[in-house]
Amino acid sequence: MRIISGKHKGKRVTAPKKLPARPTTDFAKEALFNIINNDYYFEDLSVLDLFSGIGSISLEFASRGAKEVISVDSHYNSVQFIQKTSDELELNIRTLKSDVFKFLEKNQLTFDIIFADPPYDFSKEQLTVILSAVFENEMLNTDGTIIIEHSKHTDISDLPNFSYSKRYGSSMFSFFNN
Repeated sequence: MRIISGKHKGKRVTAPKKLPARPTTDFAKEALFNIINNDYYFEDLSVLDLFSGIGSISLEFASRGAKEVISVDSHYNSVQFIQKTSDELELNIRTLKSDVFKFLEKNQLTFDIIFADPPYDFSKEQLTVILSAVFENEMLNTDGTIIIEHSKHTDISDLPNFSYSKRYGSSMFSFFNN
């Protein structure tokens, strides 16, 4: 994995092979951040990274100067890896070991961007639960966006607050807005 831009542009980060993660490809990540860069100033952003895995998205936001980045994952080793890497690179990432659904039930913070990269075998119903929790609990700031990375085989364009999708290889990014 490589950090594409910002303070640590070009920095390669190698995660232990034992971590249960499917990192976003550099190609897809670069395309995603080009889209985000057109709509937001990174220095103003508060970001929530759900199912953060090895922290590729969190590290990218933090490297680009995001004001606040919170990474949530249920796997202890993933959270430890993200925190260790964040500390080594002197980035502002707060990690939380939690089941994402439980976190969403209890969360009272709001964010400009929520990025969710659940396992690709998540059903449309499970993705709906994530979106419902975000919108019902008003977790997005004004003009906020939730981005869900999912398989190209899963169509969620009919879900409430859908804005658009972009496909990169076998990955899709679907954007939902207030």
